[in-house]
Amino acid sequence: MTSVAPAPPWTLREHTFHWGTRTYLMGILNVTPDSFSDGGQFNSRQAAVEQAHHLVQAGMDILDIGGQSTRPQAVEVPEAEERERVIPVIQAIRTQLSIPISVDTTRASVAEAAIAAGADLVNDVSGGIDDPKMLPIVAKLKVPIILMHRRGTPQTMQQLTDYDNLLEEIIRFLDQQIHAALAAGISPDHLAIDPGIGFAKTGPQNLELLRQLPQLQRLHCPILVGPSRKSFIGHILNQPDPQKRVWGTAAACCAAIQGGADLLRIHDGAAMREVCQVADAIWR
Repeated sequence: MTSVAPAPPWTLREHTFHWGTRTYLMGILNVTPDSFSDGGQFNSRQAAVEQAHHLVQAGMDILDIGGQSTRPQAVEVPEAEERERVIPVIQAIRTQLSIPISVDTTRASVAEAAIAAGADLVNDVSGGIDDPKMLPIVAKLKVPIILMHRRGTPQTMQQLTDYDNLLEEIIRFLDQQIHAALAAGISPDHLAIDPGIGFAKTGPQNLELLRQLPQLQRLHCPILVGPSRKSFIGHILNQPDPQKRVWGTAAACCAAIQGGADLLRIHDGAAMREVCQVADAIWR
């Protein structure tokens, strides 16, 4: 692993994230009927709260709650519907658990309502592009934001996979959005980046991205990687069922840790916790 000075720590509630000391885990909680892997499993409030407890017991460090599927071809839901899916779940979890909560949204109004309901940071798969109000709102709220690389929309992104230089173009976009966030008033200590595995990338490009991940360290931000159960793993394993891609996900997570990932966004909590413990013992 390339030796780069770690980013400044984050403190969310009573949890401090000392980047570079170990790999942190973000547990996925989709309160949607149509997410690619677990759509419909947790889109009642009771089921979502039960899954939140399960993820905490499995050793997650952050819960990432989203009410809008971002899988390829996903249809955008109205803003009011996204809020209605997300906000009551955040409120219910916050009354029972002290774990940091991330809201997975591209809408500033949903982010603002989620933070008011008890969330602690924003995970924006558009990198702050979709809603011009997002970066100013995050600056006002004084919370961290994760900026992801994506081209197009869920409807169009898989037709936008032509790159002259994959890593350089991803880095250029993320650097541009870091500067936009700073210009909006977001603290440099409140930024993390995500190269966007599976978003406007082919299977071979996802593999190349994992091989070249150390290049992202030059942006001096914590790096999130989200390979969990994704289709490139399914193609390699000839496994159409996303929920049967746990071992393939484990291999991708190992590669990400070796490449310097600070945070992994995953579905399979207990299994990936063990993957991280062993990989951290080797590389950290």
